[in-house]
Amino acid sequence: MTREQLVKQIYDKGSYLCVGLDTDSTKIPAHLSGNPDAIFLFNKAIIDATRETCVAYKINTAFYEALGTKGWDAMEKTVHYIGADHFKIADAKRGDIGNTSDQYAKAFFETLPFDAVTVAPYMGEDSVRPFLEYEGKWAIVLGLTSNKGARDFELQASGDGLLYEKVLKTVSSWGTSQNLMFVVGATQAEAFTRIRELIPDHFLLVPGVGAQGGSLQEISEKAMIKDCGLLVNASRAVIYASGQEDFSSAAAAVAKQYQEEMGTYL
Repeated sequence: MTREQLVKQIYDKGSYLCVGLDTDSTKIPAHLSGNPDAIFLFNKAIIDATRETCVAYKINTAFYEALGTKGWDAMEKTVHYIGADHFKIADAKRGDIGNTSDQYAKAFFETLPFDAVTVAPYMGEDSVRPFLEYEGKWAIVLGLTSNKGARDFELQASGDGLLYEKVLKTVSSWGTSQNLMFVVGATQAEAFTRIRELIPDHFLLVPGVGAQGGSLQEISEKAMIKDCGLLVNASRAVIYASGQEDFSSAAAAVAKQYQEEMGTYL
């Protein structure tokens, strides 16, 4: 999906919501849990309930890989079910020496029809470059994350700034605003002004709204640009809005609330 196509989706729907399908097999509602295809059936119901209110889905691959081939099959069925009208993110946090990253890119962009992959930049340009070589595909590079471990490296001084600032400035030169996004955690809201000084045109994938306590209003006010430039992810707050048989309607209601609030900021 190109930037123009993504932006059109955002303004057509009045939403920049990304629903995180971090589907934990231990949290599947009881009426589905005995089904051998429970994960896919759960995801399918969530997707059907939120299609009209979100523009993207983010699949955290760890929740599927942990289950072996059964989990991978559920992930593959899910990404195909989402279809071409939504931006599909593999939250896989890949990044390795060039020939290995070549294979990671092939896995998610050729074997599977994802639009984007999250990538760790620690090993440098050659570990990120293969993800930038596919037309209409995106690398979403870790910038400033919301976990407490961000203090260990990302927020340490490096040259004339902080390490995460150096990462944003350096990595932004490897691609363009048409194929490169950055992850910035919602709980780092005080940094968004500085981040927009460093990367004024790139889309940001922002996790941490909802269960983690990030403020949608604060993020939108500090980081939105003329064509939005934001994908705000909500996972647990949407998909686990209810643990009962009404889980999909509860998810639909929460996603609708996000859409309505986002519409006031666009």
